[in-house]
Amino acid sequence: MPTVARTDAMRGLAVFISDIRNCKSKEAESRRINKELANIRSKFKGDKTLDGYSKKKYVCKLLFIFLLGHDIDFGHMEAVNLLGSNRYTEKQIGYLFISVLVNARSDLMKLIVQNMKNDISSSKPVHVNLALHCIANIGSLEMAEAFGPEIPKLIVSPQASESVKQSAALCLLRLFRTSKESMTYADWASRVIHLLNDHHMGVVTAASSLIQALAQHSPAEYKGCVALAVSRLSRIVTAAYTDLQDYSYYFVPAPWLSVKLLRLLQCYPVPEEPAVRGRLVECLETILNKCQEPPKSKKVQHSNAKNAVLFEAINLIIHIDSEPNLLVRACNQLGQFLQHRETNLRYLALESMCLLANSEFSAEAVKKHRETVINALKTERDVSVRQRAVDLLYAMCDKTNAEEIVAEMLAYLKTADYAIREEMVLKVAILSEKYASDYTWYVDTILQLIRVAGDYVSEEVWHRVIQIVINRDDAQGYAAKTVFENLQAPACHENMVKVGGYILGEFGNLIAGDKRSSPLIQFNLLHSKFHLCSPSTRALLLSTYVKFINLFPEIKSTVQNVLKNPNQLRNADVELQQRALEYSQLSSITSQDVLATVLEEMPPFPERESSILAKLKKKKPSSTQTHEKEQKESKPLIIKSTSSPTANNHNSETKEKPTLAQVATQQQSVDLLGLGAPAAAPSATNDLLVDVLADTSAEPSVVDFNKSTFLFKNSGVIFENASLQIGVKCEFKEHFGRVGIFFGNNTPTELTEFTSTVDLGASLQGKVNVTIYKEAPNRVFGNEQVQYFINLECLSMFQDSPVLRVNFKQSGRPQSIAVKLPVVINKFLEPVDMNAQDFFARWKQLGLPGQESQKIFTAKVAINTEDNQSKVTGFGFSNLVGIDPNPDNGVGAGILKTKSAQVGCLLRVEPDIQANMYRLTVRSSNAEVSSTFCSSLEEQF
Repeated sequence: MPTVARTDAMRGLAVFISDIRNCKSKEAESRRINKELANIRSKFKGDKTLDGYSKKKYVCKLLFIFLLGHDIDFGHMEAVNLLGSNRYTEKQIGYLFISVLVNARSDLMKLIVQNMKNDISSSKPVHVNLALHCIANIGSLEMAEAFGPEIPKLIVSPQASESVKQSAALCLLRLFRTSKESMTYADWASRVIHLLNDHHMGVVTAASSLIQALAQHSPAEYKGCVALAVSRLSRIVTAAYTDLQDYSYYFVPAPWLSVKLLRLLQCYPVPEEPAVRGRLVECLETILNKCQEPPKSKKVQHSNAKNAVLFEAINLIIHIDSEPNLLVRACNQLGQFLQHRETNLRYLALESMCLLANSEFSAEAVKKHRETVINALKTERDVSVRQRAVDLLYAMCDKTNAEEIVAEMLAYLKTADYAIREEMVLKVAILSEKYASDYTWYVDTILQLIRVAGDYVSEEVWHRVIQIVINRDDAQGYAAKTVFENLQAPACHENMVKVGGYILGEFGNLIAGDKRSSPLIQFNLLHSKFHLCSPSTRALLLSTYVKFINLFPEIKSTVQNVLKNPNQLRNADVELQQRALEYSQLSSITSQDVLATVLEEMPPFPERESSILAKLKKKKPSSTQTHEKEQKESKPLIIKSTSSPTANNHNSETKEKPTLAQVATQQQSVDLLGLGAPAAAPSATNDLLVDVLADTSAEPSVVDFNKSTFLFKNSGVIFENASLQIGVKCEFKEHFGRVGIFFGNNTPTELTEFTSTVDLGASLQGKVNVTIYKEAPNRVFGNEQVQYFINLECLSMFQDSPVLRVNFKQSGRPQSIAVKLPVVINKFLEPVDMNAQDFFARWKQLGLPGQESQKIFTAKVAINTEDNQSKVTGFGFSNLVGIDPNPDNGVGAGILKTKSAQVGCLLRVEPDIQANMYRLTVRSSNAEVSSTFCSSLEEQF
């Protein structure tokens, strides 16, 4: 880089910065900045003969003012003029200003591009580098189209200097990430990969990042880089410290380049050439050997660099998965880290061992560390490390250790963090289902799971245990007995009631011979839980009651009294009312034969992938790879129920009973309440209960977003069902906004004819403008996420929210979803800093009737001043500290920015901690704004 002459010191800039730093208040700083802006504006307008030094100085001042948070609306043309200068410092300031302040859609972009092209063709490397850095900083689609063909020439040019090649490689990488489709370089692929042999290590480091991105996009075109990467890696790991002294970091030779090369090699399968493969294995063995050597430095930077290379080497060993010796050595090395004092090393070791557990060569070596992992689960203080320990226990589980691991996970589940309980429940359910050879153990485990973590047991889990019990004749009696005993507990989770109601409705007759579980006792036990359950569970229990009429005719009158109870026949819930009416009529007017036919036992479930495993795949795809692979290798048997002649014939031909894992893969989309047609064809959806009578043509009801979350946050999930998850990420500045909407397919089935539109409705017409920035595709593949972006403009005050309407077909069945977007008026509220004098002066000015909205109310939860402050700032107000004499009171200020007007808003939150009450006051020049903000905040306090 050129040296800076003494005349380029810009003394005026230094004086200005010193003045700003010496300002005693915000007002003094603003006055000094406004004075300087006026001076600069007059210089730019009045003096047409400004020299390059003056332009540079004034542009630099504008850049500094912008970095202080002030808007700059002039000086752009002067910055563009600096690009034409031959002086490095002037050109540097011009490019810096453009990189920071000029928008990619600016009208000046054509002039800027032309100046950049001139600099790229310059013979001075420093000018070329400045242009390349600015192109990379902007990184827009227009830049990719304008310079895409030019920059590769610099990379492979023999006349280009090393610094230019470095900058060109990184600039091209930035443009490639912006527009992959429009930038393909197959014609010079063979030339760019040879940069890995460049004598300059900086060029090799930059080129390796570019080649990795290109190889991930077009592997076939860049497969020649494998041999070159192995050769370069070998020279690094076998080099002495003195050979690479300029590129060693705390005695570790070129750690960043080593990591990049190891990642590049993971883009391709193991090399087929024996020489290249042998050299790669030698490199990996050398890296493992160096980790056993005593450290050359006690500083943490040395261990960090060495471990970074080690973990990336282990990732490559796992990727190759064909060298047993390396896999076992890697496992042993990671085992040493499990008890290391560094939390990050323990985390990374557990994460890597999860991958090693999937390899047939290292699985046994991983199991040797089971006790250490279980101990980490019990004693580790960091929740993320405990979560990785759970993942590793799940990955290393097999038939030999399943009962011990499941017992440990159940014991930990009682005290586990809430964030990982649902995932743990799914894993325990899968392991107990897959590896159980004793059906009593499986039933006991799932019921214990419901007792310990009932709130986190999803429908898939309790549906699954019912399916397996129905498919296994020898498990039905034990399941009925066990669930009956669990229902007798004083505190019984609703999921236990669901399982108990279903199983007793199907197999209660198997335990009715015992006086302690007679039909009447079973009915009374279930009915004692009826009034404590949700409507869906009550509906299931009503189905159980009508099945009791078929199983136990002696209690028919008792059951009918319940079904004909006015509370049921006139229930406000239509589903409960309909079931009670139909069941009472069914049991009264039909003959016993017809009743027995309609209410016969559920047929067995045909073969299908476990819905629990499918749900876990959505949460953590990598943690289910081993189990998915094993299930594909062995085709499970279909076990038929003894309730049909065909089933009996099939079962008699089967000499050996299948394992529970084989039965566990049987699943069908059926009516689990026992009222549907037997053995319906499998559905493509993951839902176990499908409403086949649903009116798909009806207009969907609009789902509202969670206001307690999205009034204060701009991102999160606004809707989710079994088919689709909808998330948003919003950005707002002044009266503009952009909403990114993410659609995630929760099923392995493709969603076709996918459309999404934003409906403003009559209340928002003329108040909000919506334009589509990026359309969503017309189909969403299984377990895929797609994006949809819209731009917003707030024209005036509004109160409602736009509605997102989504329509698609799943397995030919049309579905519609309508959900409100979290676009509310407070999103266009920007915080304002004020001192006490200005605040109270403005507060008095806004005291006219209609300008103030005040509410006094009881707090919903215990008053917490820190929570109040976070809500105030999350809503959009500034949190003004030291304004109110009472430190418990919250004070805020903001400006609501719309296209038609800007409305200043002031807020005071006055809590009475002893009475647990609030007085909330909002003042603004717009009565509707005051009322809306006050009402919205009242609901959250």
